[in-house]
Amino acid sequence: MISVNICSPTLDLSASWDDLVQRASANVFMNPVALTVADESGFARIQVLLAWDDSTGLKRLVGVWALQVRKISPLWPALLEALPYNYAFLSSPVVDPAFVGDVIPAFLSAIRESPTLPKVINLKSLDAEAPSFEMLVSALAEQGGVELRLSESTRPFATRELGVKRSGSTRKKLRQDWNRLSATGAVDVVNNRAPDTQEAFETFLALEAGSWKGARGTALLCDAADAAFVRQMVNALAERGNASVALLRVDGRAIAAQVLMYCGATAYTWKTAFSPDYAKYSPGALLIDKITEDLFASAGIEAIDSCSAEGSFMAQLWAGRRQMADLLIDVGPGKSLAFSLEATRQRGYDQLRWLRDRIRTWSPPAVPKKAALAAAR
Repeated sequence: MISVNICSPTLDLSASWDDLVQRASANVFMNPVALTVADESGFARIQVLLAWDDSTGLKRLVGVWALQVRKISPLWPALLEALPYNYAFLSSPVVDPAFVGDVIPAFLSAIRESPTLPKVINLKSLDAEAPSFEMLVSALAEQGGVELRLSESTRPFATRELGVKRSGSTRKKLRQDWNRLSATGAVDVVNNRAPDTQEAFETFLALEAGSWKGARGTALLCDAADAAFVRQMVNALAERGNASVALLRVDGRAIAAQVLMYCGATAYTWKTAFSPDYAKYSPGALLIDKITEDLFASAGIEAIDSCSAEGSFMAQLWAGRRQMADLLIDVGPGKSLAFSLEATRQRGYDQLRWLRDRIRTWSPPAVPKKAALAAAR
């Protein structure tokens, strides 16, 4: 007996959420605390699907899926984004595995039957290994919906048993970098998972703004609205023990910072920044390496999600990978005009991004030395 209701985010769900994530596949970006900050601040327009088990007479939360309602432009049809806000890196629903066969079809039916929600859903960064993924694909087909698989990829991922490189050239370089850095002063790592992280988070923001991201205009402090949102979100999560900021310091001065988030038994390496003055020591990699050791040495953490693409530096540190997928779906019935338009837009965007990356990495062919000398004459 599964019932689904659709509502705006609320902190009233916090106790039920804490109970759910002890049983369900994790996704910190669906935490009601973060969702409420995003929705109430106007950073995103979010609707939350809540699945309840009514079989015992006492309603128990068995599924949460937060979706962002977006319009690309006034003339473009509205759609749903399963990444509920910018700076979320996982769109999978949080579902009790004992109820996944009932909850996922019920979620899709609730969206289809809603008089206000769009029927086209952009599903970026889905965990393709979560129990909910195959159920989502099969339930969509059974209900007459349409799926377009935009891309498949892997994400660096580590567990206590698998994923951390224990030897090899990477491990050797990390030891060398740590020893060289230690020669410059007293080196330590701090990660206080305490309610007050404001000072440490401001340190992270300053380091990021002083890096190449600041120079390119992509650091969080380069956008006032983005900076205001992430400050509220990280502080709100930290107050409940769901976020912290780890610092790598030399003689008490932070040279690298890692913002961490937590959900159930999973930690997330959300954002990294380091001082360019210490770039030759690989401070970001050193910090991630030490934090990985510390997290797995502590009680309660069984896995770490990098929140990063395959090409990130974390791929050099961790051998573990998690299969990911990007989908575009229409809950139906059939393929709508909104679905066709969004599919065309997504394909065009991917082609432009591919072209941009090719241009960034392109270099002119080398001119033979004799030809260069002849041209100089």
